[in-house]
Amino acid sequence: MPDPMAHTVEKIGGTSMSRIDELRDTLIIGGRKEKDYYGRVFVVSAFGGITNLLLEHKKSGEPGVYAAFVNDQTGHGWHDRLDTVATAMTEAHHKVLDNSADLERADAFVQDRILGARNCLIDLQRLCSYGHFRLSEHMSQIRELLSGLGEAHSAFVTTLLLQRSGVNARFVDLSGWRDEGNVSLEERIREGMNGVDPATEMPIVTGYAQCEEGLMNEFDRGYSEVTFSRLAALTGASEAIIHKEFHLSSADPALVGADAVRKLGRTNYDVADQLSNLGMEAIHPKAAKTLRRAAVPLRVTNAFEPDDPGTLIDDQPAEAAGVEIVTGLDLYALELFEQDMVGVKGYDAAILEVLTRHGVRIVSKVSNANTITHYVDSSLKVLRRVEKDLKDRYPSAVISSRSIAMASVVGRDLAGLSVLTRGLQAIADAGHEAIGATQGPRNVDVQFIVDRDALNPVIVALHRALSERPRPKLSRAA
Repeated sequence: MPDPMAHTVEKIGGTSMSRIDELRDTLIIGGRKEKDYYGRVFVVSAFGGITNLLLEHKKSGEPGVYAAFVNDQTGHGWHDRLDTVATAMTEAHHKVLDNSADLERADAFVQDRILGARNCLIDLQRLCSYGHFRLSEHMSQIRELLSGLGEAHSAFVTTLLLQRSGVNARFVDLSGWRDEGNVSLEERIREGMNGVDPATEMPIVTGYAQCEEGLMNEFDRGYSEVTFSRLAALTGASEAIIHKEFHLSSADPALVGADAVRKLGRTNYDVADQLSNLGMEAIHPKAAKTLRRAAVPLRVTNAFEPDDPGTLIDDQPAEAAGVEIVTGLDLYALELFEQDMVGVKGYDAAILEVLTRHGVRIVSKVSNANTITHYVDSSLKVLRRVEKDLKDRYPSAVISSRSIAMASVVGRDLAGLSVLTRGLQAIADAGHEAIGATQGPRNVDVQFIVDRDALNPVIVALHRALSERPRPKLSRAA
């Protein structure tokens, strides 16, 4: 492995990848001289929107190739969606490449990968037409195969783009395309990086890595950050850097105002974990765990402000107490009330078992003598199934759910700031009411439960009261 002080491992997200030609001229090359190009390993996501077309839309759930294939085992509707992917990939690289030879090579790459995937799915569809084989047994492999197409394409195109600009870029394909045998993620990364010297070349690595563990099974769409973190740990990177389209700030600037937010500059992995729990991922929690154990500091930057150092995330505690971020998300409150619960063990374990079986993510929970309430991130459809299972198990219990939202105030150290008291007062002053509020003894976050339609104004009120500097009062003459 390379000298641990010689290189950084840097990740570029999908939305930013769609502007990779701009990033070439700023983030990657910028004002550097040729000798300063190197010592950097880039892990890239698929171009913006491609993974949605390959799998399903992350937010709307609109089916992509994968969803169409597994839901229509005998039809051919997925063929049209695969054609759509090919068109979108071609359009993506035609926007960033301008050399005709590079365009021809990129077009041929897309044709080869799409044809290979199509033939694989046709063969699998034919195989599963026999009663001895079940498509359900191969769903995870199908998802893995399709996922790798997007990252392989973007990494290949980025390599062409940089090579044309005089950078000694090297395409490192971890997607396992046409590879024989199955290897662990560590083995896949070591094989891919074998012979690579970051001091003299710039590796462009696919964010997806095919391995026997199956990244999609455990991490689903967060797999690129897992590859990124494991690569940084295994190669002894001096720093792991995630380039986003925005700075890690005290709140969403579109919500509270660009002039009101401030860049964090410094925080720790504890705060990163809290943000991940709230769906505002600075980094996937498993990826953060890998970096933390390897003592590799993480930096989150704005990709389009390459001269700004961004925010450093490490294990250091705060020098002084302070609120760092105010954020929130929509949730459901799942409540089980049972008058006979007092003094009886097992209710909580049974609820957790049902929630786990249905894949429902628990964000927080509260309980008292006869009521247990879980605040969960789930679809209403899945939640109805959970309610039915719980009702079957506890027929005398009253089980209900309601849509709510959680606003959370997060910081490395909130001790002595009276965040709970001041937050409740700020919510009331803004004309809203907190349904519930929770503060743990570790003083890293305070959670406020509010009506869903009140979330945005509550975040604005909390940020103004707890994070923004006091605004000067205007004189009477003014």
